[in-house]
Amino acid sequence: MRAFIDSLMAKMTLKEKIGQLTQLTSSWESTGPTMRDSYMQDIAAGNVGSIFNAFTAKYTRELQQIAVEKTRLGIPLLFGYDVIHGHRTIFPISLGEAASWDLKAIEHAARISAVEASAEGIHWTFAPMVDIARDPRWGRISEGSGEDVYLGSLIAKARVRGYQGDDLKRTDTVLATAKHYAAYGAAQAGRDYHTVDMSERVLRDTYLPPFKAALDAGAATFMTAFNELDGVPATGSKYLLTDVLRGEWGFKGFVVTDYTAINEMVPHGYARDEAHAGELSINAGVDMDMQGAVFMTHLEKSVKEGRVSPARVDAAVRAILEMKYRLGLFEDPYRYSDEAREKREIYKPAHLEAARDMARKSMVLLKNEGDVLPLAASARRIALIGPLGDSKEDMIGSWAAAGDRKTRPVTILEGLKARAKGATVTYAKGAAYELGSTDSSGFAAAMAAARDADVIVAAMGEKWDMTGEAASRTSLDLPGTQQALLEQLKTLGKPIVLVLMSGRPNAIGWAAENVDAILHAWYPGTMGGHAVADVLFGDYNPSGKLPVTFPRNVGQVPIHYDMKNTGRPYTPEKQGQKYLSRYLNTPNSPLYPFGYGLSYTSFAYSPVTLDRATIRPGQALTASVTVSNTGKRAGEEVVQLYVHDLVGSVTRPVRELKGFRKISLKPGERRKVSFTLSDRDLAFHRADMSYGAEPGAFKLFIGGSSDATASADFTLTE
Repeated sequence: MRAFIDSLMAKMTLKEKIGQLTQLTSSWESTGPTMRDSYMQDIAAGNVGSIFNAFTAKYTRELQQIAVEKTRLGIPLLFGYDVIHGHRTIFPISLGEAASWDLKAIEHAARISAVEASAEGIHWTFAPMVDIARDPRWGRISEGSGEDVYLGSLIAKARVRGYQGDDLKRTDTVLATAKHYAAYGAAQAGRDYHTVDMSERVLRDTYLPPFKAALDAGAATFMTAFNELDGVPATGSKYLLTDVLRGEWGFKGFVVTDYTAINEMVPHGYARDEAHAGELSINAGVDMDMQGAVFMTHLEKSVKEGRVSPARVDAAVRAILEMKYRLGLFEDPYRYSDEAREKREIYKPAHLEAARDMARKSMVLLKNEGDVLPLAASARRIALIGPLGDSKEDMIGSWAAAGDRKTRPVTILEGLKARAKGATVTYAKGAAYELGSTDSSGFAAAMAAARDADVIVAAMGEKWDMTGEAASRTSLDLPGTQQALLEQLKTLGKPIVLVLMSGRPNAIGWAAENVDAILHAWYPGTMGGHAVADVLFGDYNPSGKLPVTFPRNVGQVPIHYDMKNTGRPYTPEKQGQKYLSRYLNTPNSPLYPFGYGLSYTSFAYSPVTLDRATIRPGQALTASVTVSNTGKRAGEEVVQLYVHDLVGSVTRPVRELKGFRKISLKPGERRKVSFTLSDRDLAFHRADMSYGAEPGAFKLFIGGSSDATASADFTLTE
């Protein structure tokens, strides 16, 4: 490879090298403001090294032919696309997949996504998004794995393995991209593209670990974030891109910007003009310019005038050519553009079944008063009410790649009718879910349908485009007139099951108090309707657990389970005291905590036992608990281990997730679950910014959520 690339680069002009650093979008789809639409001419001129938003075996072959057959050196294009939670077969949104806490299933979903995407000529996905996100106002919380560092890091690794497999030369793999580097999930006020400001300790302990995990799993590329960090846009941050990513971590792949991120350094106020922005970004460590055409337009002059070194350009070019070589594109530029394979792999029955299974696993049962679920055989008349009950486009959520939004998705109505087996399912849209809508014209029909029913299934939540990029909200309430309709339905005295679909935690305090059952289905994907029916009818026992905290209202945000104590912590026994860290009108506690999720059965936990109460550096202890299925159904439980470091050289979170196991138990079955914990699991950035554990006292918790009460104490000595 080195000899081949050396020989090729020796033949390249500076302009041809800059072409390899340039990525443009095709005209098939737009995921941002269009900056340039002459991409075919640019390919023929040798000015482009990568194209995104182009897919199908036929179309990618046509574009590849231009690059290979019409340019002087015939260097093949690299085709990228946002394959986030499926390509054609769409899985639940990423946050929903994270709620499964099932790493094998998540990796398998990424593997299928890679198989389908690569069958349509795609070499590279802009995923996984590994941003830690703790503000549900931010629309892009839907694209990641939630609020926790440990869970998010493991999922990052699983997705990279799924996309890339174990051999990049296999034509059913795609390059993975760890994004958005870094700390994008901490945008102020939950407003997309906004400023991020935090200490280096928080950056390194909370926001960087999932990126390091993705790198350790072999992520081929990194994407820069839109936000600034410590006053510097991430796309121009030498600290992030060179000092940390390449210097400390030894990253050998290449860095691509997000969409026009170089251009945006000008309105950020960090660059004088686009030429200056290009110089700042490439000198900081950016290798490829996505869509902005800044390198194409200005970089040659910047090099000739000495503001960017030829060596820096060569390093970027080499990193990109190496990835093309590893994919086998120099051997056969058309190896991914195989129409026979495309026809064979797209919407394969096994892929659809995997999507249905992933959707079931992702759903979280938040409430089930009186065991309303699963639906009883006596429920012969079901009223499905709500704007999400029969909406195909909403089932697959945002960033649904090449997914068919109009005909393929199975709606909840279709799923219920297919499964009802003799029961009558009546549907009425009822309410509006558009932001600001006051339309109640459908209430009468909804009430009429519900009045004759044995049970009401209310399918409510957010329209699919209310989450994802550029979809921040200042309210977490159900939009439109859904809440008002839900309140009217309550007056009928019928059992109500709320099937919630959204890409973020919502403020559903009224529903939590007044409806009988709540099932969070996220946006469940192509097979979502069948999966919802599987859970509602009890064919599948829900096992999902929340990967993010649900606040009571937006005023509690940001709220996450691993917050820190204050000098005046509030506890229930101090009720009535004024000068404590609390609200006047709302409890400090969330509506639903991280790690929470119910089942159709019940689980009991024994006291925690430790094989030793003291460990030294280099030693480990084993913490064990016996979990029993005390209900009447087989079910799965996510057993979670948390640790609290009681005293540190800097203050420590009240709890941190350090392990979990997903187990399946039959009725009456019990199982001992053990975790190994060493001083490495207790490490953090100490007061002097060195990394490691500190001796002292610790408390360990094991249970079914971050509110676990079974605990044990241990000590780490010098």
